[in-house]
Amino acid sequence: MTDNRYAVRVEDVHKSFGATQALRGVTFEASPGEVLGILGPNGAGKTTMVNVLSTLVRPDAGYAEVAGYDVVTEAAGVRSSIMLTGQYAALDEALTGFENLMMFGRLMGLRKSAAKARATELIGEFDLEHAAARKVSTYSGGMRRRIDIACGLVVRPEVVFLDEPTTGLDPRSRQGVWDLVANLQSMGITTLLTTQYLEEADALSDRIIVIDHGEVIAEGTADELKSRTGGSYCEVVPLDLKRLPDVVEALGPLLPPRFDPASIVGADRIAVPAPDGARTLAEALRRLDVAGVELVDIALRRPSLDDVFLSLTGHISDPESDADSGMAVAS
Repeated sequence: MTDNRYAVRVEDVHKSFGATQALRGVTFEASPGEVLGILGPNGAGKTTMVNVLSTLVRPDAGYAEVAGYDVVTEAAGVRSSIMLTGQYAALDEALTGFENLMMFGRLMGLRKSAAKARATELIGEFDLEHAAARKVSTYSGGMRRRIDIACGLVVRPEVVFLDEPTTGLDPRSRQGVWDLVANLQSMGITTLLTTQYLEEADALSDRIIVIDHGEVIAEGTADELKSRTGGSYCEVVPLDLKRLPDVVEALGPLLPPRFDPASIVGADRIAVPAPDGARTLAEALRRLDVAGVELVDIALRRPSLDDVFLSLTGHISDPESDADSGMAVAS
């Protein structure tokens, strides 16, 4: 049954490839105009889920709809409502950027004049005027990604799937893609983003789902997920590591009740829970100053998405390990 509150709705979706269970009852929703980040380790099922939603793979069981269309029984409606961009640009390198846009417009049913007008508009929006008449084979990675996404927007989609859109891009090109995602959101387009970069999900996503072994194991905003690993903490690094016992004594009641002094053996810093944020930091600094402990560093820190990912999956993020799957198993 269609639910107009959601641009994407997935209920108990299963998919197996032989003996391998890629999806084991995945359930989630995405609201109109929302950017939903999809994170997961190598082999978690992220790309399989995107392939199901874009009608490239048929689910074995469960229900999924995109833009109000059932992905199984109304696949044509889904395809007419989405844009799918993978890790590698799907372009004709023998054509210019402008010609690629014209071609996509014609394939999408636009008249020649309308396709030309739309291509000109997109060339300007994506800051490609200087390269419009050049063959795509001469484009940099960032330019290819921009023209690839522009081609998908010749006819405005309701839902965009970005599968590892910044893989292999340099930092400047990656920032350009980030700006494009922000533009999609400002246009009210729902975006599902799978990414191997945790900071990317943190920066771009309204909400995040974490998939592991074919199941959704966590869901929420970046801040909500970070809160699951604990609140803010104050990190103290003394100038002389031999004074770590003095740091422990000075901080006293600021440390957890069950703090084990033996835990400082071999350590180079101490982390103190900071439920009161900056006030805890100020109190720790006051106590250490009274004790005469010189510091290399003292800072208020919050858990990162890397911390969340490690605590949830037992894996660490390693973007360079596998460009196709995006996550690596911790050794």
